[in-house]
Amino acid sequence: MNRYPLWKYLTVLAALVIGLLYTLPNFFGESPAVQVAAAKSTVKIDNQTLERVQSLLGEANLQSTGAFFEQNGPIGTVRVRFESTDVQLQAKDVIERHLNPDPANPDYTVALNLLPASPNWLTAIRAYPMYLGLDLRGGVHFLMQVDMQGALTGRYDSMAADIRNTLRQAKIKVANVERSNLSIVASFDDADSRDNAQSELRRAMPDMTFTGGSDGTRQTLTGRLSETAITQVQNNALRQNITTLHNRINELGVAEPVIQQQGADRIVVQLPGVQDVAKAKEILGRTATLEIRMVDDSPAAMAALASNTVPFGLERYSDRDGRSLLLRRQVILTGENLQDAQPGRDQQSQQPSVNLTLDAKGARIFRDVTRDNINRRMAIVLIENGRGEVVTAPVIRSEIPGGQVQISGSMTAQEAADTALLLRAGALAAPMSIIEERTIGPSLGADNIKMGFNSTLYGFIAIAIFLILYYRLFGVFSTLGLAFNVLLLLAVLSMLQATLTLPGIAAIALTLGMAIDANVLINERIREELRGGASPQQAINTGFERAWGTILDSNLTSLIVGIALLAFGTGPVRGFAVVHCIGILTSMFSAVVGVRAITNLWYGRRRKLQSISIGQIWKPKQD
Repeated sequence: MNRYPLWKYLTVLAALVIGLLYTLPNFFGESPAVQVAAAKSTVKIDNQTLERVQSLLGEANLQSTGAFFEQNGPIGTVRVRFESTDVQLQAKDVIERHLNPDPANPDYTVALNLLPASPNWLTAIRAYPMYLGLDLRGGVHFLMQVDMQGALTGRYDSMAADIRNTLRQAKIKVANVERSNLSIVASFDDADSRDNAQSELRRAMPDMTFTGGSDGTRQTLTGRLSETAITQVQNNALRQNITTLHNRINELGVAEPVIQQQGADRIVVQLPGVQDVAKAKEILGRTATLEIRMVDDSPAAMAALASNTVPFGLERYSDRDGRSLLLRRQVILTGENLQDAQPGRDQQSQQPSVNLTLDAKGARIFRDVTRDNINRRMAIVLIENGRGEVVTAPVIRSEIPGGQVQISGSMTAQEAADTALLLRAGALAAPMSIIEERTIGPSLGADNIKMGFNSTLYGFIAIAIFLILYYRLFGVFSTLGLAFNVLLLLAVLSMLQATLTLPGIAAIALTLGMAIDANVLINERIREELRGGASPQQAINTGFERAWGTILDSNLTSLIVGIALLAFGTGPVRGFAVVHCIGILTSMFSAVVGVRAITNLWYGRRRKLQSISIGQIWKPKQD
């Protein structure tokens, strides 16, 4: 009656072992570490970088507790762990000084970080600790303001070029098209040209409103974005900036960053574990964009280049081989026209390449430019950290329609993958400024963890004392089930690599209080059966079975609320909801399966069981 088959005991045992193994890494804490990443797309992080860092530390007599090279896609990162923050800071200075001899133009990003101190055998079975939120681990917090005026200015600059192209294709003569603050003003010689242009532009650009006028000498046409279009531009700028920040931070290996919108024009960025504010700012500012310009290879330009001068209207850039080129200032296309960038190989030469896909506007412009500049060179410039580098400058052999562009040249397969990834990360759609920054030290995070752990522990002890005093041996069973529940909850959170915050610790404490409800229901149901005259074995069996329906109903209603919090909540509310929902599921398993398994092991083999230790059983008075 009260005996589990062997497979059920093995299931509970397996859950217990898995719970122990995957909870264990959370008790080893974290070690101070130094993280080395590439500050430029042309700089590679590999095992040779790891060996160089270890050599530098050895020469400086700085001992590390572990050094690792991690490959996250095409992005590599070197991390070195130390015993104390003093050694960590000394190591950072040594590594920074040797890897970045020119601080104004660094090749590497050297940042302070925290790494799990778990032993290697746990890491080998992919048993990792939970991520800790900013309030528990420490780190940096930024509140960034997006310059929406800058986003609109960039949009108007782009639309001014579209208006020129539209009028040229429609063969309408226009004297001048320029942006004036947040509007575009086109000048015409006569009213008929202006009216024709107005009709054409209204049809081609429905997001703009055009009004005619005169400045005394010429007929003018002023275009402005509609309110709906302005809102769309601002929303797109905010979303693109959030996506770009995600890409850049994820590539540098910051664990579980929080990047979310706040209000209409602000972005909150939280980087747990990062203690170096200056490096965090550098990470946020690292974006790359693409520009396509024409190369000036005329004899006059070559003579000026040889004499180390730059003629008016040109700019000097260097390619990846160090050769200087003179490019025209006019930007033909930018990264805004880029839809996708993927590494590949040239079908003819089989050399590594980057395959770009342009949007409809970019494809049209690129087709026209390549048609009008056959046998001239076009430079593809990658701009990163405010510095431009010519990736390749091929000769245009024929018109290129369809918006499919291939970058190939002096690059390896790894460089092609890195370049494609950096281009996909994109540029900020609008300038941003940091209006609030806050650093939370690891000591404060440790205090939060200690207080949260102590509050949960004291709550557990208080519940355990009450259960044991009130239910005797069955109270011990319930206490073991409660500990099993906490073990499973922490293991599941660790396996999911969830982020634990102070609200999450509060949810664990709440889970303890809710989980005991199931044990109370079971114990009281067993008492009720004993009062009704059932034998101990029968009372145990009936108590567990009849309590199951009530346990399911009560936990199901709590789970519905948790799912609602998870679906509609943000930030700390979602963190609370995740732990709450998982805790409900683990509490049901531990109470109904785990405690039943312990009870069956203790009482199930006694055929002539006369009594059980479940506290005082009050029988109703007889009339």
